[in-house]
Amino acid sequence: MPRIFDNIKQNLRPALAETMEVSDRADFCVGYFNLRGWRTIDQHIEKWKGGEGNCCRLLVGMQRLPQEELRIAKSLSAEEGQMDNQTAARLKTKLAEEFREQLTIGAPSNQDEAGLRRLARQIKEKKVIVKLFLKHPLHAKLYLLFRPDPVNPAVGYLGSSNLTLPGLCNQGELNVDVMDHDACQKLAKWFEDRWNDLWCVDISDELVKVINESWAREELIPPFHIYVKIAYHLSQEARTGLSEFRIPRDFGGRLLDFQTAAVKIAAHHLNRRGGVIIGDVVGLGKTLMATALARIFEDDYGLETLIICPKNLVPMWEGYREEYRMRARVLSISRVIRELPDTRRYRLLIIDESHNLRNREGKTYRVLHEYIRKNDSKCILLSATPYNKTYLDLSSQLRLFVPEDEDLGIRPERLLQEIGETEFLRRHQAPVRSLAAFDKSEYADDWRELMRLYLVRRTRSFVRDNYAITDPEDGRKYLKFADGTRSYFPTRVPKTVRFDIDEQYSRLFADDTVETINGLELPRYGLGNFLNNVIPPPIIIQSQMSREFLMTSLAPESASWGSAVLTSSSGSKAVATRFCFR
Repeated sequence: MPRIFDNIKQNLRPALAETMEVSDRADFCVGYFNLRGWRTIDQHIEKWKGGEGNCCRLLVGMQRLPQEELRIAKSLSAEEGQMDNQTAARLKTKLAEEFREQLTIGAPSNQDEAGLRRLARQIKEKKVIVKLFLKHPLHAKLYLLFRPDPVNPAVGYLGSSNLTLPGLCNQGELNVDVMDHDACQKLAKWFEDRWNDLWCVDISDELVKVINESWAREELIPPFHIYVKIAYHLSQEARTGLSEFRIPRDFGGRLLDFQTAAVKIAAHHLNRRGGVIIGDVVGLGKTLMATALARIFEDDYGLETLIICPKNLVPMWEGYREEYRMRARVLSISRVIRELPDTRRYRLLIIDESHNLRNREGKTYRVLHEYIRKNDSKCILLSATPYNKTYLDLSSQLRLFVPEDEDLGIRPERLLQEIGETEFLRRHQAPVRSLAAFDKSEYADDWRELMRLYLVRRTRSFVRDNYAITDPEDGRKYLKFADGTRSYFPTRVPKTVRFDIDEQYSRLFADDTVETINGLELPRYGLGNFLNNVIPPPIIIQSQMSREFLMTSLAPESASWGSAVLTSSSGSKAVATRFCFR
């Protein structure tokens, strides 16, 4: 009777390893091959000589994606799915990319690196030969081993385990060993037929190339190359924005180079994620940049704009609306509660001074959040100080247009590294790639990674170092406007201001100052002096009596908390309030 390997009562890997130790070659056929999983058995192949008859032949079956299976099933063409040289080459390249993608998942370990290097070396030494079966999807899982034994020359393991660590020992599977001589011969012929098939292509060289170009390569990568690659990926979205959008003609010559770049990058964030925060420091032109950004989406996507700003900025925004022909309405934030619920749909919102919306429990915040959610509006937030006290200030502003459980594609890695993903889920019950997860993090690295997706912010020093022109005469930095005028960056010259500390601070402790403060009888300077546990009954005062009369008619020694009820001439109580009498 065959043994059953279900990775519960009995694991497949120990039995496979024992058999490999007494074998001199192997034929494996799997539907899926994990490069890192190879290190679980690679040490048992080291003693094999390599070459034909002394190696491990690994056959990988192609697995189509579900949508590709559906497309083929519904195709009207009888030729659909048939193989040709062009398709075979495409699939071979695709699989090489999938193997390359494998190596980018998860944090690499020393064991992973050593295992991948051994795999590359074993392929080069012909101890391992890998082929890709392209004729049709092949989901078989067969491990066939051969040894110099005239009685039992072959042993097979047949079932559901792929050549991965979970498949060999961690997850539940169902496999059996095949010891019968005739059955092993039939399995060997089945494997040989597919190995020699016309559409079974060798991908050994491609795997070696993938490994040698990865972090597991033998040759160390120069630090400068790593720096350039990091810079390339970090700037990917910025470069995409710069090439994806164009500035409306109305702004020709009005925007400086650093403002033009900011508008295009912000447009990319706004288009991709539904919102952006323009957080440039004061004086760099956030209002003009937001206007240009809104015009891009009005012109390219036919949107209309609702501008919400403090009351004192309404005339300024109305001027920008007229000058740059925006299809917009300007609404004071003080009128949001009263007017916004009945306002028609605007697909684009500009919220100036957005840092004022830090309190999620405030009524203005809730009304604005509901309007954005209901109308699916894109948001442009403007603030020179988006971060004030805590990181939740940033989160509150992002929540205006980002649902707290939306998949952001990134995680608070620093927090998860500290407590672990399992512990995080146990404590907080929030998706790890959501805004709710970032709310739990107090690490600046996590928030920098999050704000990279939504924030466009430059400082004066950044603009000076990257966009300013140097005056050859005196070396000062300046920006040049369209009319040729120059705006020089001010030269900050620190100066020493001397003053007598003793004279300044000793006056706070002078006798007359202390006596004056001690003589004050206001509650804020001595609230404990006004405590009285016995609350006297209210004093009924007719409405024609003024408060001044009440205050002057009481004796000075009657210092206590009391209450007075003002009544009308008809006797009905009109006002009830408390006074502190002295």
